[in-house]
Amino acid sequence: MQPMDQRMAIFSPLARISLLTLGLAGAGAVPAQAPSLAMLDRLEKGSWQLRERGSNDVLQTMCLGDARRMIQIYHPRSNCSRYVIEDRPDAVTVHYTCPGAGHGRTTIRSETNRLVQIDTQGIAEGRPFSQAIEARRVGAC
Repeated sequence: MQPMDQRMAIFSPLARISLLTLGLAGAGAVPAQAPSLAMLDRLEKGSWQLRERGSNDVLQTMCLGDARRMIQIYHPRSNCSRYVIEDRPDAVTVHYTCPGAGHGRTTIRSETNRLVQIDTQGIAEGRPFSQAIEARRVGAC
């Protein structure tokens, strides 16, 4: 037997196939593409009012050019890293971590390009938050 044949002989036939498959799998690996969060791109730009679901009181009014700002309502200016959990045509879920400021997980579900439902929870300034928000475009900025 050749030296390679001797080494492979100690593995069962199934193990040899698995080892070869692992070796070949790495050969054709393609880098993963970043999720697009395209649903957020379809939302209309302009002035959006955020209200706690079931309440008439306005929590915040945002002038949105980029709807990705709605992902981090409790960390608006923090330098955060994001991990996309779900990226569907009608909903996105993102977990984010902001060093020194906290973290959060936000799901944004689109009803129309002018109305979304936001569920967000996490830690901001050392305190937990959890909120169900309805965001609606109300006009131009």
